[in-house]
Amino acid sequence: MTRLAGSTRRHALLAGGAAVVVGGAGAAWLGTRRMGSMDGYEASAARLRAVLAAQPEVADLVRYATLAPSGHNTQPWRFRPGADRIEVLPDVSRRTPVVDPDDHHLYVSLGGAAETLALAAAARGRPGEIVFDPAGPGGLIFSHVQGPAVASALFEAIPVRQSTRADYDGRAVSAADLSTLAAAARMPGVDVILITERHRISGLRDLVIEGNTAQLADPAFVRELKSWIRFNPRRAMDTGDGLFSVASGNPPLPTWLGSVMFDATFKPKAENDRYARQLDTSAGVAVFVGEREDRDHWTRVGRSSQRFALQATALGLKIAHINQPVEVAAMRPELASLVGLAGRRPDLVMRFGYGPAMPYSVRRSLPTVIA
Repeated sequence: MTRLAGSTRRHALLAGGAAVVVGGAGAAWLGTRRMGSMDGYEASAARLRAVLAAQPEVADLVRYATLAPSGHNTQPWRFRPGADRIEVLPDVSRRTPVVDPDDHHLYVSLGGAAETLALAAAARGRPGEIVFDPAGPGGLIFSHVQGPAVASALFEAIPVRQSTRADYDGRAVSAADLSTLAAAARMPGVDVILITERHRISGLRDLVIEGNTAQLADPAFVRELKSWIRFNPRRAMDTGDGLFSVASGNPPLPTWLGSVMFDATFKPKAENDRYARQLDTSAGVAVFVGEREDRDHWTRVGRSSQRFALQATALGLKIAHINQPVEVAAMRPELASLVGLAGRRPDLVMRFGYGPAMPYSVRRSLPTVIA
């Protein structure tokens, strides 16, 4: 989805160009004195993903819920605990109005967070159900009771899942695993179409490239995206949000230099070539389509897609969002026709396959997300 993140797809810094500007001992000095260390960053990410306590407090459950992906890793949610429920509310101060003008991605993110919360609570003896609350800002309510712990492969995958924006190795996924993925993603009000045929993936690749070209021609889109990129560990840890460029295979850079390099290298051809290569090395693509265009169904798409991503992780697969064809409104009808659902609005596109692990993204502190 827009870079549902740890989701997100944008990174255009070229390691070679960066090395020309900052080389040798100068790069080492900048890395240690200005940018923070990757050791410190990785320790911070590991603390977020520590095993959930056997009898967790509400804050512990919320910590797990925040490991869900969100567009640009904005984390546009607030959690309001009650006696037997936890509300998952939109934080509209973290909107991305250019790429997400109707808050579609925001509500998809809420659904992913609520599903993650429910899985974590069930695994620790607090099973419950999620309902959409149309009143007020339109959040989700997770009502829970005391009950037997229900652990699952999806729960175990929560701290491991990541949006892996890298080339995969091209291996196919077995029919049995594809069936397992489809079953995990099953959600009332959501259709999930799995595409594994190479000619259909090539057709979708063309839509991604066309959408990407249109987005990069929009200065407002590029400015909004750049504002969420974190070019070094210190900046990523200070904000607790955004797209950590190193997680996409780029070198850590001081913010000023990262900004310069972004402007110099973030160009349509390089990005389009990268997306073409990444799709060509993916085993397949999942397209999520809600039955209706409303906030309730957008949250259902978020829940379904998070279950898909967690099941993929449990099977040893990597996933990444490629949402240009749903973010550029004019392209949605063509995508809907490609997946056999003409007249519907596609909500989310996710590639999957076997690939490498990348650095994890960080999250905001719990006091900032608990209402």
